[in-house]
Amino acid sequence: MKKSLFSVLFLSIGFFAHAQTAEELKKEQAPKKAQVAKLKREIAALQLKIDVLPGWRIGAFGTIGGSLSGFKNWYSKTAPNASAGNIGITINGFANLIQEDFFWKNSGTVNLGWVQLDDKSIDGDEGFETATDIFTITSLYGKRINKKWAASALVEYRTSLIDNFNDPGYLDFGGGFTWTPISKLVVVIHPGNYNFVYSKGETVFESSLGAKVVADFATKIKKLSIKSNLSVYQSYKTSDLSNWTLTNALGYTLFKGIGLGFELGLRQNKQEALNNALMTDTNATFKTIANKLQSYWLLGMSYAF
Repeated sequence: MKKSLFSVLFLSIGFFAHAQTAEELKKEQAPKKAQVAKLKREIAALQLKIDVLPGWRIGAFGTIGGSLSGFKNWYSKTAPNASAGNIGITINGFANLIQEDFFWKNSGTVNLGWVQLDDKSIDGDEGFETATDIFTITSLYGKRINKKWAASALVEYRTSLIDNFNDPGYLDFGGGFTWTPISKLVVVIHPGNYNFVYSKGETVFESSLGAKVVADFATKIKKLSIKSNLSVYQSYKTSDLSNWTLTNALGYTLFKGIGLGFELGLRQNKQEALNNALMTDTNATFKTIANKLQSYWLLGMSYAF
């Protein structure tokens, strides 16, 4: 009995001693947390000052996604002996020169994707086919009027790289004003813009004069990189020649620049819709086609440069 009471007493003393030690450690921890929070605020304030300093800002991040599979005598499939693959690559880069009285912002996007389905029972080389093929470069020069507004000129070129290079190709050139309410957001408003459309042979593509609006947002929050771009062209001639493209890219770093990446792209372009419809219906016109929303997405491993 005495031995049991002694054991209970010993355990109780040990418990209270541990509890007191934990409380003391928590008390020591609280001011250190406050110091860390203060340092984070100071670092953020310093970063804001760095962001507005004159000089070059260069960076890039990309995503690689893919899957490969093979089947042999897998009889539940329509093609029991087959191999399949899906590969996608996207790269977003920028090089911006920031000065007190002017800025020069340059960016580029490449998104390429391939798919493959090789049925072993069918003779012939069923290699990878192009699924996504996007190439865009943009150059914006602005002469500052004040801290938030600048007179600006923009050149933007869009096409495909693998299939049908420059067929079509879109070259926008124009001038107007650029609004930069914060360092991470750029809004281009150009009422005078000419949209040159390049294509081979007799096609439906047509160049025209119109207005160009571009909104570009890029930031990094701890390990998360965010890039969003909206490009809108409104033709003065007819809305059939107007188009818009929206891309959103996310990259989350897990270890030494390697992480997860996701990109989503949306577009509407009636000239492209009509050109596609004429492949199966030679009587198609702007009035008879449905200008459906174009889209693509990619999820995979990312790397931040």
